Amino acid sequence: MFRKLFSLFSKNLAMDLGTANTLLYTKKDGIVLNEPSVVAVETEKGSVLAVGREAKEFLGRTPHRIKAVRPMRDGVIADFDVTSKLIEFFIRKVVHGLSLSRPNIVICVPTGITQVEKRAVIESARQAGSGDVFLIEEPMAAAIGAGLPISEPRGNLVVDIGGGTTEVAVITLSAVAYAESVRVAGDAMNNAVQRYFYEMFQLHIGENMAERIKINIGSACPLREQLFANVSGKDMVSGTPRTIRVSDGQVREALEVPVRAIVTAIRQALEKTPPELSADIADNGILLAGGGSLLKGLAELVHQDTGLKVIVDQDALTTVVRGTGRTLDDRKYYSRVYIN
Repeated sequence: MFRKLFSLFSKNLAMDLGTANTLLYTKKDGIVLNEPSVVAVETEKGSVLAVGREAKEFLGRTPHRIKAVRPMRDGVIADFDVTSKLIEFFIRKVVHGLSLSRPNIVICVPTGITQVEKRAVIESARQAGSGDVFLIEEPMAAAIGAGLPISEPRGNLVVDIGGGTTEVAVITLSAVAYAESVRVAGDAMNNAVQRYFYEMFQLHIGENMAERIKINIGSACPLREQLFANVSGKDMVSGTPRTIRVSDGQVREALEVPVRAIVTAIRQALEKTPPELSADIADNGILLAGGGSLLKGLAELVHQDTGLKVIVDQDALTTVVRGTGRTLDDRKYYSRVYIN
């Protein structure tokens, strides 16, 4: 009885617990939080100093007593305790009112997640103060968020490129008919940019700098107009600060390996899809979602490689959390898409 009473005061939540960013959605207010999945911790006491956007600025800039941690790696929990603190902080930031209310929460996870990793996500959410916890696969959430007819007997190919993983899935009849999950996505692109500058220019650049370069001038195909950017870092020969000017072509060369891995995953999914579903995909095309899908020229490259129509969702950064949140509207109707 008490559980039912307090559920009346709870604000049910949808969460995209991503490697790069965490987003929260409520049925009433839509997206209420979008912040980096980073926690700054004091190493001696273990106390949390900052979470989210503020903590991300700590990356690469902390003294020995402070550690900036990204507790999610490759789409799953790498640090259980820090993840619980991150979830708890974000839930408290969003949920106001009675401290006894425990919001039910739907969390999206990669398709390749193991039973142990599922349990870690559920326990982290419960430890952070949530009530019932439901899990949904990321490409399914993306399909719902993009408004695809998931319940119909027709195949839809969804590619969700996040921070830690790229999820490629064929969806039909409210289920995943085939899935290909590769742990190559936005983070791998950032790492590739860092490695390229280290090897080609003996310049060590930080994670945030690599991400900015990828976003500003990174591309998968040659651009109509050449772009340039200044890149600052530490000269590995002299040990002093150094700034160089680079072109989009150089950054494209740096991104070639992770981009090719993503395109290969899409090709493998198409090759393993049954003929009837393949025919549907030929008609419907490929849906791209997630922050990585915004890389300049990626949609064009996928089209060139597959010959299929490629659609990038109009708000690719929030497709997954919007789809996750939509399941809150009618949990009975969407019960088939939950995986726990």
